[in-house]
Amino acid sequence: MELKPLGNTDVMVPEIGLGTWSYNGGVAPLKRGIELGATLIDTAEGYYTEDIVGKAIKGIRDRVFIATKVSGRHLDYDGVLRAAEGSLMQLETDYIDLYLIHWPNPHFPIKDTMRALEKLADNGVMKYIGVSNFSVEEMMEAQSYLRNYQIVSNQVLYNLNSREIEYDLLPYCQENKITIMAYTPLDNGNLASGSHFLKRRKLNVLDEIAKETKKTMAQVALNWCTSHSYVIAIPKSDNVKRTTENCQASGWRLSKEQINRLNEAF
Repeated sequence: MELKPLGNTDVMVPEIGLGTWSYNGGVAPLKRGIELGATLIDTAEGYYTEDIVGKAIKGIRDRVFIATKVSGRHLDYDGVLRAAEGSLMQLETDYIDLYLIHWPNPHFPIKDTMRALEKLADNGVMKYIGVSNFSVEEMMEAQSYLRNYQIVSNQVLYNLNSREIEYDLLPYCQENKITIMAYTPLDNGNLASGSHFLKRRKLNVLDEIAKETKKTMAQVALNWCTSHSYVIAIPKSDNVKRTTENCQASGWRLSKEQINRLNEAF
């Protein structure tokens, strides 16, 4: 499994992690992913999967990097502290590696939210601060209220079919060494199965490159994601076979010519 730096830190994380939104796979797929080097597991209080993650990492906490999120409904100062405590209990751990704001909510002053996150970091409850679904402007405002820490990641929608972040957010994060965590990197399976939702030209190019590389379409789509600097992907799979396939999207690289063809087709 290829590793990438987490933001501007000296921590290295796998370029393919394990997503758990709408996850129903139990511990086996997560354990298999960890065995294959996908040691970053992403969850959230709003996913209701923190308990499953806790079971999967029991006895191997020091081998995994856990990212979880405080709900956008709990962004008042005390709400953040309570949410973190709840996540620790569900995960059965005494610290969180990366704690993210799940989505921005203008009903709560971001200054208070960041103050709470900074307190958690000061107390060792979590190591790194991140955000999710934040625009460039929202990231800049959030960062302005942090005294001693940097926002190291932004978790956003990104895949071959959803490329809006390339206009401003991706360049901003790359320039400022902030990791993009790409969720739904397979576009809800459309990029893995040759879905009829894909236009014929897109499907043809994806299939051609899969055959050229002797990989699956899903692996090509994930490799395209991680070919960008400061981008990692967190696909979700409920079964061991597909988790194995996703992890094998790392350890090799599409050629520049293949990436160009995908960019043109999509």
